[in-house]
Amino acid sequence: MAKKPVQIMETVLRDGHQSLCATRMRIEDMLPQLEALDAVGYKALEAWGGATFDTCLRFLGEDPWERLDTLKANLNTPIQMLLRGQNLLGYNHYSNDVVEKFVQKASQHGVGVFRIFDALNDVRNLKVAINAALNCPEKPEVQGCLVYTISPVHTNEKFVELAKELQDMGCHSVCIKDMSGLLKPYVAEDLVKKLKAALDIPVELHTHCTSGFGHATYLKAIEAGVDIIDTALAPFSSDTSQPCTETMVRALEGTEYDTGIDVQKLTPISKHFLSVKKRIINEFNLKGYFDINPNVLDFQIPGGMLSNLANQLKEAGMEDKYQDLLDEMPRVRKDLGYPPLVTPSSQIVGTMATFNVMSGERYKMVPKEFKDLARGKFGRTPVAIDRDFLTKTLGIAPEDIIEDCSIEDAKAKTFAEFEAELKEKGYLNPSEEDVLSYALFPQVAEEFFQNHYQKITAYKKA
Repeated sequence: MAKKPVQIMETVLRDGHQSLCATRMRIEDMLPQLEALDAVGYKALEAWGGATFDTCLRFLGEDPWERLDTLKANLNTPIQMLLRGQNLLGYNHYSNDVVEKFVQKASQHGVGVFRIFDALNDVRNLKVAINAALNCPEKPEVQGCLVYTISPVHTNEKFVELAKELQDMGCHSVCIKDMSGLLKPYVAEDLVKKLKAALDIPVELHTHCTSGFGHATYLKAIEAGVDIIDTALAPFSSDTSQPCTETMVRALEGTEYDTGIDVQKLTPISKHFLSVKKRIINEFNLKGYFDINPNVLDFQIPGGMLSNLANQLKEAGMEDKYQDLLDEMPRVRKDLGYPPLVTPSSQIVGTMATFNVMSGERYKMVPKEFKDLARGKFGRTPVAIDRDFLTKTLGIAPEDIIEDCSIEDAKAKTFAEFEAELKEKGYLNPSEEDVLSYALFPQVAEEFFQNHYQKITAYKKA
């Protein structure tokens, strides 16, 4: 029997707790098990990017750059991060020099694998970040993403075309990023076979269990030749998170796809993270678990967003509106040209759907971000948006519609402008990392600097 061992990328340090516990895990929760995780034999450990940067500053009182330094000091296994292309880790497009500087710094601090995606699968939004990562002297792995979704216009053949573009751009690997658990097992088999036939680089599959497909989808993808799968250790797996690491390792034992991982090594690590999960749920009053919902194929909300959305509705005393919101999401998405729902498009569509449900009238209140996405500021939507919807329903002036859906890089602040702005506020000697934190989350970063960060000592009281 010829061996085709499947590699595993572990998500417990990032997407696992982002999907189930609103990204509230602290570095102190991770430290006791980093040595053990390092010894497992994972292909990589996802531990940075996504929502971790924001939550470190906003909720946990941690400097995300220092977290990355700590992780790097304790790990030899490559550290993987999730990067939103021209959006970086924020919710807007940033100037090219800010994107380049961020990628360079992330690589210097220890990121060994950059997983780069664009919410609209618009490759123009990926070029700067991909090229920056390819040019880092540390030589990290650069992985391009196919943001998977289903709609009348999305097909496996279209995703293969996108994958070829990513390979031509220099990506070392390609990931099928199924953030909402929409990928059915036999569709995955077909997609992976087509990708393996068309590409010369490894194919990785990332999915969530929201629909209940997760483990079965992985098995069919493995049989079709997928090289790497993303899993989470048991306490932070399943529900709206990834399939379970231990389950997949055991399922493949003794087969040609055997991962070679000793599952007994995982048991004490999982016990630790179970206690961490219980503490996080109690401390932040989180739900912590989510029922399988096959209707995710309709509303398509990503796992990480579902946990945050449910928590926000609970805090606002509006839990009874949850189903109404899920029903409104696909209607708003159709109006917007069927974009994949992943950060930032998922938050933008989700906010619009929330406003529609709360007000009882569709598009009575329209956030600026929704108008920006609709008029083309974030890139090209899969289907052109109806012009009457843009002008009459949303009230967008015809001259504000970006006809070629180009990136408005010229209108974004440069790194030097963010640095000057921070100095004007009284921070006289900010590091480049401080400037980048401020560029991504200005208000949150400034509050963090004042309350937690001792490096900047020259803050002037108003």
